[in-house]
Amino acid sequence: METMAVMFVLLFFMGGAAGSHIVGGRDAAPHSRPYMASLQVRGQHICGGALVREDFVLTAAHCDLPIPFTVVLGADLLQENEPSRQTFRVLRSIPHPNYNELSNDIMLLKLDGRARLTPEVQVIPLKSGTVGPASQCITAGWGDIGDNRTIANRLQEVDVTILAQRTCRQRWGNVRVLRSMVCGVGARSFQGFCSGDSGGPMICDGEAAGIVSFSGRRCGDPSTPDVYTRISSFRSWIITQFNNN
Repeated sequence: METMAVMFVLLFFMGGAAGSHIVGGRDAAPHSRPYMASLQVRGQHICGGALVREDFVLTAAHCDLPIPFTVVLGADLLQENEPSRQTFRVLRSIPHPNYNELSNDIMLLKLDGRARLTPEVQVIPLKSGTVGPASQCITAGWGDIGDNRTIANRLQEVDVTILAQRTCRQRWGNVRVLRSMVCGVGARSFQGFCSGDSGGPMICDGEAAGIVSFSGRRCGDPSTPDVYTRISSFRSWIITQFNNN
């Protein structure tokens, strides 16, 4: 039964049912994003995340797995055993209590130890203010790079331009885009995120401003802009969890 559960989780996330991956991006410079975390089941990357305190990783609530998983820090090439890596078990998963499908898609992972800060492993600060329309940001992750289940080995990144909420809502139509969300698009069509990169950070001015949440049927399609959880909307909740856990 455990083997069947593992296979279900892998197929669910890698098949794009809830995850995201970067398409149309580029290789990140090795260890240039030292806050990046890889959530893994038996060595298989499932979701991304960001180290926001030595003992906490921030990710998406839809990345909450029903089976044990590990958090890997300090990685660049997923398929190599780099000496910079630090691996932790998850002591406690803390999804937002009001998470429901697309809304409040945020979760903290309490690690079973404190990360040792090195050049390859660092904490990223949280964005306290909102990011305005036309702001230039970056999203990073290890997912599919061609929207065809071609999984990246090296960390990828892609430039993101923030959209006005009104524009994002108009393009999504029946999908409700909340104030606690922020939308972004790549510089060209089919450039952005999709399955496998969920939970990873959107970085604006060196701070974590968003969490990869959901996108349309096709990765990077500007007619259904990429949607992130807006971190500034949950800053007080995050700090409360730090203090209580």
